[in-house]
Amino acid sequence: MSTNFISYMNSAAEQYGIKLSDMQLAQFDKYFQMLIEWNEKINLTAITDPQEVAVKHMIDSLSAWRADIFKPGAFVIDVGTGAGFPGIPLKIFQPDIKLTLLDSLNKRIKFLQEVSEALGFDNVTCIHARAEEAAMNTDFRERYDAAVSRAVARLQVLSEYCLPFVKQGGCFVALKGMKYAEEAADSVKALKILGGDKPDIAEVKLPGLDDKRAVLYIRKIKATPKKYPRKAGTPDKSPL
Repeated sequence: MSTNFISYMNSAAEQYGIKLSDMQLAQFDKYFQMLIEWNEKINLTAITDPQEVAVKHMIDSLSAWRADIFKPGAFVIDVGTGAGFPGIPLKIFQPDIKLTLLDSLNKRIKFLQEVSEALGFDNVTCIHARAEEAAMNTDFRERYDAAVSRAVARLQVLSEYCLPFVKQGGCFVALKGMKYAEEAADSVKALKILGGDKPDIAEVKLPGLDDKRAVLYIRKIKATPKKYPRKAGTPDKSPL
């Protein structure tokens, strides 16, 4: 157990206005230890400093949480989850969500399975697949209350990966960096085609950082046409 990381995590959470229990802090710590250990074998994160991980990964992930979206027992999919952000921090914070972690790299999926086991999670499914393929599978398509994604692609492209997973009335939650307003403006047409509403933009201020970032909440107001997402590579090459 790293008292160092726990104190950074606790302090960052308090500054952000979040109260974490001792059990949650211990889970965040275990996650941090495993992240650093596995990062030596596979590329999971460029950020390894304990204080930076606490703020730029853990609290940043928790900035997506909103009570009206992450309702008790909500079905949530993290698309292109990578090292588990934002899905795992959200699951630690709200253990009753039913979480699917989707990533195209099998090594990362193995890491996420081990983390989920080590943290004693229930209702976590780790899926090795590309978003474009998984979203065409009826087991996953329009099944989720929320699809979350962080730093995977521009919003215009990311919408095509994520909105097909969301049920009508659910929400696509995108964690975005400094160009969030520009990305939102560029995505008007894509969101309309894919069944999404206009983004509700919540600006985020992380403890000790001056950079601009925001979480975009996009309600799904109608079904996504069956032809989306298009095959791998196409959304990126010719965005809607």
